[in-house]
Amino acid sequence: MTILTLGDLATSYQQKLHSARLKTQLARLTDEMATGRVSDLRKATGGHFGTLGSLDHQLGSIAAYTTAGKEAALFLGTLQEAFGTIQDAAGKLAPVMLQASDSAHASFISATAADARAQFQSVVSALNTHVADRTLLGGTATGGPALATSETMLADLSAAVTGLTTAADIETAVDAWFDTPGGGFETVGYLGSTTPLSPFRVGQHEAINVQVTAADAEIRDFLKGYAMAALVDLGALSTQPGEKAELLTTAGERLFNANAKLAEVRGRIGSAEAEVDTALARNASAASALELARNDIVAADPYQTAVDLEAAQIQLESLFAITARLSRLTLTEYLR
Repeated sequence: MTILTLGDLATSYQQKLHSARLKTQLARLTDEMATGRVSDLRKATGGHFGTLGSLDHQLGSIAAYTTAGKEAALFLGTLQEAFGTIQDAAGKLAPVMLQASDSAHASFISATAADARAQFQSVVSALNTHVADRTLLGGTATGGPALATSETMLADLSAAVTGLTTAADIETAVDAWFDTPGGGFETVGYLGSTTPLSPFRVGQHEAINVQVTAADAEIRDFLKGYAMAALVDLGALSTQPGEKAELLTTAGERLFNANAKLAEVRGRIGSAEAEVDTALARNASAASALELARNDIVAADPYQTAVDLEAAQIQLESLFAITARLSRLTLTEYLR
């Protein structure tokens, strides 16, 4: 009977091959145990990657829609907060301005006009609110403020009403400054773009339109009311207390009306926020379903992986033990 044996060099080489194979297997199984996913996608998919690729594409699209949805939610929430601040301020100031017609005290009129001028500055600041380095109300011109400073606008308005001696004349001049195409507001006051922002695409067939700018009529009406009252503080009708009181009263009425119109705008924004929330919830649900489908393909069986890992570890330990014993098979050991 012929017995084939391996030489020392061949045996050593064979042991190294076994060791490398077992170590590679251990590394693979350890990675699968840690990540929960198989490392050999070809084997898991049977060589057909179409389904897996489609799932990955859909998951990537949903991730992009979710990012856009979160951006839209932040945009709308910040816009809602800015408009809320403006409405609250106007709601407190307008009743005080309406009392001007019943007040014979010049100090009351002056204090109210000064308060209106200060609030005008705050309103302009609120309308210039930006989030993530992006102006909210400037249309596609998101890199800078939507409105010029209150001082710049009031300076141009003051020049426009110079020499006017009645509240009605100033009211007409302010309306013309804000409403005339190519007039003071469009050339000096509004710094944004007339092109509204592109819709936020929050789904494959769903987009949220937020076409609100500081040049909208609802915003201009707010600014008109504040501007009329601020002009009183800047010296308009300084020699005619009765006309000043009348102009403040008109400004108060404008703010009341503008508040109602802005409430409608905020209602539209609220509806858009609800749409965004619905889209985000739908995207989250779709992503979960797709992840489950993907895991059915690529997920590693934790029990089987643990069994294979234990078996590979035992084999490697056995190989080390055999190697240690073989290393002692010398002539000296044999002669002992």
